[in-house]
Amino acid sequence: MKAQDLKLEEIIDFKEGSLSLHGRRLVIHSIHAFAQLRRDLIENFGIEQARHIFTRFGFYGGNADAAAMKRIFKWDNILEWIKAGPRMHLLQGVTNVVTKSLQVDQEQGRFYMEVDWPNSGEAEEHLIEFGKADQCICWMLVGYASGYATFCLKRNVFFVEQKCVAQGDRICSAVGKDQDSWGEELKPYLPYFLEVDNIQEKIQELTVQLKHKTRELASQRKRLKELIQNENDEFVEVRSPSFQHVLDLAHRVAQFDSSLVITGESGVGKEILARYIHKRSTRSGGKFVAINCSALPETLLESELFGHKAGAFTGAIRDRIGLFEQAQKGTILLDEIGDVSPAMQRKLLRVLQEQEIMRVGESTPRNIDVRVMAATNRNLAEEIKKGRFREDLYYRLAVVEIVVPPLRERRDDILPLTRLFVKQFAKKLHLPQLRLDAGCLDYLLEYSWPGNVRELENAMERAAVLCRNNTISPEYLPPAVTQSAAASLAAQSTNRTLAQVENGYIQSVLELVNQNQTRAAAILGISTTTLWRKLKGRKEFSP
Repeated sequence: MKAQDLKLEEIIDFKEGSLSLHGRRLVIHSIHAFAQLRRDLIENFGIEQARHIFTRFGFYGGNADAAAMKRIFKWDNILEWIKAGPRMHLLQGVTNVVTKSLQVDQEQGRFYMEVDWPNSGEAEEHLIEFGKADQCICWMLVGYASGYATFCLKRNVFFVEQKCVAQGDRICSAVGKDQDSWGEELKPYLPYFLEVDNIQEKIQELTVQLKHKTRELASQRKRLKELIQNENDEFVEVRSPSFQHVLDLAHRVAQFDSSLVITGESGVGKEILARYIHKRSTRSGGKFVAINCSALPETLLESELFGHKAGAFTGAIRDRIGLFEQAQKGTILLDEIGDVSPAMQRKLLRVLQEQEIMRVGESTPRNIDVRVMAATNRNLAEEIKKGRFREDLYYRLAVVEIVVPPLRERRDDILPLTRLFVKQFAKKLHLPQLRLDAGCLDYLLEYSWPGNVRELENAMERAAVLCRNNTISPEYLPPAVTQSAAASLAAQSTNRTLAQVENGYIQSVLELVNQNQTRAAAILGISTTTLWRKLKGRKEFSP
């Protein structure tokens, strides 16, 4: 899991009258309400006490978000976990964060981070109420960053703001270090992070004031929902370098009429890529016609491709135009070309050489103007060596060959594809509120997807059909997807007993679903009674 993959709609549960981050209730607040609160605190308690309260407020928020991120996700390393803090700030609309430097040494307990906050909402709040300040005032941002990093490292980390827009700087920026690395330099700032005797009482007072300061909550929630629903769903974000290369190659060959072969495993999207090329070609105004050559016997395939004359064979009661003629001025895709017979290969070679076809039962050739694409999941070079595919036909077809990598080799594309399918099925199944729960992400990323993109699409349709409350959570994913985590855990645990591996996996699933035994049992593929017995047995026999 990478921090950049976090999406607001997958970590926040949007329900009428309630927002929650995996069980922790959230409330949306107006920046103008916070600005007024800042004024009230400074005027009633003084700037030092207000700074202390806001810093502690941010510190607690950072602690809580870091705990939530650990609870929900399996982070590849601590750096990604830490980077999720700035990502959460961005998703919450607090500020954008540019990480200029990040260094972590867990063994030595050292931490160093430099960040820019280009559009700090807190600086904007201060300018709204007070105008230009004489000091850095992004106290909540500083507190949040400190609290988040402190939870991750399990030792005190403190951020100090170096520049601030509110005091006239071009940008807000801060530096974070572990307490030991700061040394004496931290001394003037440390009191703002420490609790005082009546801090709980004052926080309670602030909470009451905060509730009274929330404005336009309903309209903001409605607007947020509209933004999520109206996102452009026509394009998929391509992240993997291997598939970016495929699309780059497709763009370049699209403008020429050269024949091409698209190869790759079943389900990788060879026909989709062929349509993509056709739409960007000079023949986009013509038809795109595709046929699965392996789905028909040779006699029917010839008739489908070239057409036939009435009476050419039993059942041919009228003249019929073949697919090559139907695709005139357009594109034809010969899918599974590696499965056609030697006789059909010979006829296709003639079509490519002469640019003409002959209907079955006729003796007069017909000129065609068609771009030919072919696709196969076979290795045509190996088929040529074994004498099962004509070498001359291969070179006629494969002026350009595009190899589409399997999904397991472009894992960076799994989440964008998943989100696209969720949007598509929300529309197709009339489920406008359909959303993907963030708990699914690690399962989706860990699974090998032997059926490639087609399997992923089917998995998301299944989950959309079965899910409750319009939320796709892990128990609605196919068992093969969720149970692959057990195999992965077992592979990493060769020095543990079978019972220890089972107990560890059960515990990880329970943590993922916040100890909900019904949901955990569904993911594990067992009844709730069986799960209860296993948990009971573990407690009775644990040392």
